[in-house]
Amino acid sequence: MRVAADIGGTFTDVAAYDETTGEILLSKTLSTPRALEQGVREGITRTTPDLTGIDSVIHGSTLVINAIIERQGARTALVTTKGFRDVYEIGRINRPDSFNPRFRKHRPLVPREMVYELDERVLADGTVRAPFDEAEARRLASLLVEEGVEAVAVVFLHAYRYPDHETRMAEILREASPDLYVSVSHELSREYREYERTSTTAANAYVGRRVSDYLASLQSGLRGDGFGGSLLIMQSNGGLTDLQNARRQCVQMMESGPAGGVVGTMALCELLDIDSAVSFDMGGTTAKSCVIRRGEPSFSPDYFVGGYNEGLVMRIPVLEIVEVGTGGGSIAWLDDGGGLHVGPRSSGAEPGPACYGRGGLEPTITDANVALGRLDPKRFLGGEMVLDPEAARAALRHRVVEPLGVDLERAASGMLEVATAQMANAVRGVTLQRGLDPRDFTLFAFGGGGPLHAAAVAKELSISTVVVPVSPGHFSAVGMLMADLRRDLAQTLFRRLASLPMAELEQEFSRLEHEGRGALERSGIATDRVVFERAADMRYVGQEHSVTVRLPASFDPDDDVGRKELKHLFDEAHEQRYSHSAEEQPADVVTLRLSAIGRLAKPVLAEIERGSATPPASSERGERSVVFPLSGATPARVLAREALLAGNLVEGPAVIEETASTTVVEPGDSLEVDRYGHLVIHLGARR
Repeated sequence: MRVAADIGGTFTDVAAYDETTGEILLSKTLSTPRALEQGVREGITRTTPDLTGIDSVIHGSTLVINAIIERQGARTALVTTKGFRDVYEIGRINRPDSFNPRFRKHRPLVPREMVYELDERVLADGTVRAPFDEAEARRLASLLVEEGVEAVAVVFLHAYRYPDHETRMAEILREASPDLYVSVSHELSREYREYERTSTTAANAYVGRRVSDYLASLQSGLRGDGFGGSLLIMQSNGGLTDLQNARRQCVQMMESGPAGGVVGTMALCELLDIDSAVSFDMGGTTAKSCVIRRGEPSFSPDYFVGGYNEGLVMRIPVLEIVEVGTGGGSIAWLDDGGGLHVGPRSSGAEPGPACYGRGGLEPTITDANVALGRLDPKRFLGGEMVLDPEAARAALRHRVVEPLGVDLERAASGMLEVATAQMANAVRGVTLQRGLDPRDFTLFAFGGGGPLHAAAVAKELSISTVVVPVSPGHFSAVGMLMADLRRDLAQTLFRRLASLPMAELEQEFSRLEHEGRGALERSGIATDRVVFERAADMRYVGQEHSVTVRLPASFDPDDDVGRKELKHLFDEAHEQRYSHSAEEQPADVVTLRLSAIGRLAKPVLAEIERGSATPPASSERGERSVVFPLSGATPARVLAREALLAGNLVEGPAVIEETASTTVVEPGDSLEVDRYGHLVIHLGARR
């Protein structure tokens, strides 16, 4: 038995896969913000009461990103090379919004008075200019302990070339106080750009103690429940890592929850032979999108907590996911001019939307869906949770209807229109803003709210096909069961391509492969096989920024032939990213990248029973009035998804209900059930 648990802002989803029977068991519980591990353990015991039979638990969480956004980390100090104290404060001095008088720079997690300098200096080629001052390091360590510091980030200049000074500083700090959480930059990033390395290491130290303690508490609680297997952690790169590495490199969990949905979408693209897809994940707090092309997701070497304009940068490999604060629990509010907004503030799990009847008084997207008849209050979560439609309408009347002077239907519809526009912008962020046409993609909609809003979002972008996978409300958790072990390694090189011997390039990659294989073996998790994916950051001579180029497993050993092949791959990647290239210009190889992947056994999706075009009578649940964007209140057919058969066709307007989600088929659209039970919606209407 393998189990995956995904903590969201509102619900905690659990998926358990029985390898002997092929069955996938699902559960959904309200998240427990005050003690997150309780919700995880409750969800696991609901699917698998006997934890002794579980081989591994895979866990994804928003704990890291929430701790940084909410500034709820440890009292952290930063130790850096003498003369570079202000690197973290200065940042990149970027001003993307030049004419915004309210623009503010990033706000560091470590204030300047907690940044300390040490006399040491390494040059960019790795030679030592100023030796490590051990006596000063010991005095500094004693001072930090006296100051009550809980975590320390150690970032020395050019440590990616020569990490010995950082290693020794960490040893001295741990000798001074074993309770200190110490984070060193070369374990997180072996790339140049001192600000990005500093920001990443500071964030890792800032959240490290809290995340490490949480993971230890979760493991201890599971052990107490009888679990004796391996606890694996979902990373932002779409792969899994062992608990020990996750506690040391906490920032790798930045987008661990959403990554599960992207991995699941990749698996379905392979199964359904779809070349280009957009994953659309709408949960209780946010909506997220990522692009998958030719079976591979978009990656970004940088991640900005709080957005590019004012956010803190993290130099970690992360799936290029664009996120907006629009989820089922997002609260509607009016600005001073009477303009209607939705989110980013959310009602969360406590108290939740007004219709939950848990004390919430502000109108949310979920309340609007209840008021418009899109959700059945008696069948929410399969009937486990009964919603209060009158509480939803009261919240709408008090906060939106009366202030705007409109009727209830118009107010609720307006909320959904605003939310649709915001969610469509998330998809534009991964398509149009990357030079990709969304009309060329299929939209995969999941999360508790994704299928409810997918058709409207797709029409906003002129996307013609939407796929709602099996168990969309648990899809991120199911996607985690599809993930492999993964370690991403990088090493700054800085070589002119024209003078780089192919033998040296192969030697550097072989060294990274040896390191990656060792890291996977030390995780203690048996894998079917280990594979490596190579890439390199390259740029034209004179450029500042680089492009990541996917590389083959090897190059022709002849230097001239190998360099020509590498240059051609770079020109193609530059053309795809920026719509131009310069084949006649020389190039630099900046950084080598390697992904070491340990393949794990995956759940096999079984085909469902075949039926005719007409859905069986057992799926029919009658009709109810539903408000649609263009048609207003319209009688809509209601069907139970679990009773649908492969080949069934449904013409809109219709509502397909299941335990943890509801799919809306708008008038003019049609739905077909494929052989695996996925719902394929063909959009016939256009806004």
